Amino acid sequence: MNIFVAKLNYRTTSEELQKHFEQFGEVSSAKVIFDRETQRSKGYGFVEMPDDEAANSAISQLNESEFDGRTIVVKEARPKSESY
Repeated sequence: MNIFVAKLNYRTTSEELQKHFEQFGEVSSAKVIFDRETQRSKGYGFVEMPDDEAANSAISQLNESEFDGRTIVVKEARPKSESY
């Protein structure tokens, strides 16, 4: 399952994000999104977890919890809508 994580601290790294979610199970990838021009974090990221049960547990327990000094929002990522 692909998980969307918002309201991250701008100093949070992809490695810290991965470690935070690993308490719920295997994490296949974790990525904090950065602005291409400024190289600053955009304050959100994505975590990929192969086990949907572990992912749902992470979502329910981490949504609106404190991480790295910020209250984060965690939910299942929606696919990008195709624009024509």
